[in-house]
Amino acid sequence: MSTDSTKAKPEGNSDRQLAEAILPLVGGAANVTSVSHCMTRMRLGLADRSRVQDEPLKALPGVLGVVEDDTYQIVLGPGKVARITPEFEALVEAEAEAARDRATAQVAAGQTAGDPAGDPAGAPRTADELAAEGAAIRAARKEKNATPVKLMLRRVANIFVPLIPALIGCGIVAGINGLFTNAGWLPALTPALAAIASGFMSLIAVFVGLNTAKEFGGTPVLGGAAAAVIVFPGVADVSAFGQKLAPGQGGVLGALFAALLAVYVEKACRRLVPSAVDVLVTPTVTVLVAGLVTLFGLMYVCGEIATGIGHLADWLLQHGGAAAGFVLGGLFLPLVMLGLHQALIPIHTTLIEQSGYTVLLPILAMAGAGQVGAAVAIYLRLRRNTSIRKTIRSALPAGFLGVGEPLIYGVSLPLGRPFITACVGGAFGGGVVGLFYQLGTSVGSTAIGPSGWALFPLLKGDQGLGAIAAIYGLGLAAGYLVGFVATYFFGFSKQMLSELNAPTETETAVGKGTSPEPPHPGSPEPSPAPAPAGGPGSLV
Repeated sequence: MSTDSTKAKPEGNSDRQLAEAILPLVGGAANVTSVSHCMTRMRLGLADRSRVQDEPLKALPGVLGVVEDDTYQIVLGPGKVARITPEFEALVEAEAEAARDRATAQVAAGQTAGDPAGDPAGAPRTADELAAEGAAIRAARKEKNATPVKLMLRRVANIFVPLIPALIGCGIVAGINGLFTNAGWLPALTPALAAIASGFMSLIAVFVGLNTAKEFGGTPVLGGAAAAVIVFPGVADVSAFGQKLAPGQGGVLGALFAALLAVYVEKACRRLVPSAVDVLVTPTVTVLVAGLVTLFGLMYVCGEIATGIGHLADWLLQHGGAAAGFVLGGLFLPLVMLGLHQALIPIHTTLIEQSGYTVLLPILAMAGAGQVGAAVAIYLRLRRNTSIRKTIRSALPAGFLGVGEPLIYGVSLPLGRPFITACVGGAFGGGVVGLFYQLGTSVGSTAIGPSGWALFPLLKGDQGLGAIAAIYGLGLAAGYLVGFVATYFFGFSKQMLSELNAPTETETAVGKGTSPEPPHPGSPEPSPAPAPAGGPGSLV
């Protein structure tokens, strides 16, 4: 399929049509080995990375950008990715089924894979060979960035990211319930809203246990069973380290370690227990050993750790205030670039479990505000660079809603200095929110994942919603303003401005009254800022 034919414009059409436009650009169903998604990205495992047409893919309306990490990630935006991914999976399965049918028909007709009639070149490559080649390519790419710490953080993220939609939904319901309660509206409905908002959080340990066991190769339901001990009301009758346990003590950290222990116990049993009695012995030993260790060790220890995390966050912002917010807001984008931001996910979840909201997320979200301010400054400074300005115009609305990857990987990071000035904007925004915390008003989020303007419905703190929203909005404004000013005046050297604003050959030809030479068929379109390989994933 030619480049021109694949650059269909599905704008305004169904999600399935966008999925249909994406599939051939990633090499077709035969090139897709896995499909999943997080809050903003569709994540694809690829057999052969070289078969992907990056530029036409990024040019599709509805595709906000691409990021290359351990998987090939297509940025589609929150909400939309959850609708497009199932359509894409269905297309992959349908195409794969059609390929199997064709292969069966060829075999029935006597056309073997090595038959010259079936393959004029006489040297076909089998699916196994392609898969092996793709695995080698992926292994080589992963080896460059696959440090033990980053691999572990990715696995931790894989445990918690699937929980984010429920956290968001329940968080918004909790906000609505708080609004109704404070205003005295619909008193008969507020208990039901409270139950809906709190039900998931009361059992989040079970979901963490299920996902942990699945991620580490155990039986999910056994991981969930081990973690369920933590939230069982009857643990109040159990004592450990001279103290009575409380239901929920240890929280998500206890659930994670309980399920991880269950995985190792289960795997040991699978190796040692005779197959004749495995179905009886292995589950029993797994839940028994993991349950006892959880009750008489993990719940207490992880409870102390969780309490310490809460106290540390409170102490840091109470005593550090603006300085702490400045550092956190300024360092978040570099943490994202290194993939270390994933370590914050269980910390956010622990804070939400303890107090109903995380005070760290609104501060870290200011990094996106600095990024937006920097992008506006770049747009104004590079008046002659139509390609970069086009990228900014398409990515800026998503940036206001907290989807920062297109601006990071498509604009500021490749330019270099604007990435630093964007971090400065995020630092000042974080400093504003941190200052108000020190003055006595905490601003938090009831869920993780969204940022930018999309975080407003999830705001919660120790004051009224109006005051909290005003402080958060003030932080965003500071991030926008400082990111803009720092980038406009300090984001470019004279040489950078001269080179980036130089007229292109096409503009020069048009200015002379001549028609620009058309591009050669199949030649790539110019791209001002290709996404760097190996870029880390987002918080979701």
